[in-house]
Amino acid sequence: MKRPNILLTGTPGVGKTTLGKELATRAGLTYINVGDLAKEGELYEGFDEEYECPILDEDRVIDELEDKMSEGGIIVDYHGCDFFPERWFHIVFVLRTENSFLYDRLESRGYKGKKLQDNIQCEIFQTIYEEAMLSYKEEIVHQLPSNTPEDLERNLDQITQWIEQWMKDNN
Repeated sequence: MKRPNILLTGTPGVGKTTLGKELATRAGLTYINVGDLAKEGELYEGFDEEYECPILDEDRVIDELEDKMSEGGIIVDYHGCDFFPERWFHIVFVLRTENSFLYDRLESRGYKGKKLQDNIQCEIFQTIYEEAMLSYKEEIVHQLPSNTPEDLERNLDQITQWIEQWMKDNN
């Protein structure tokens, strides 16, 4: 594998897609948004009436991604992480956003009621970070602040440096 695989995860609205797309452009990696992949391939196993969203068929997503992941150079963006095989990722970044920023971002996406409250609570209780820590080796899981454009720039620089170092060390 000539290039690393990276997982960007975190509560919806923390900035995974913005970071992932820009990072892919800067580093020459392939960006995959699992939500978009599922939509295109109809990789669902039902519909959640309470949250008004489709239910991801995790096994079909893994089947869909397996070949790409073995080649390397992939940035995966998804708000969950415990179903991806541990062997896929060289590093995992959990983006974190302060609740006031997150609330506004989710509200502007049309989140309301239980869906809005549960996503805010998910961030408060570090649910995704804990899921990542239980799913991957502790030393590859890193939290990054994602509140401001300055945070985005800093994260892009930091991850780009990490990718360059990984490529030097592994090629």
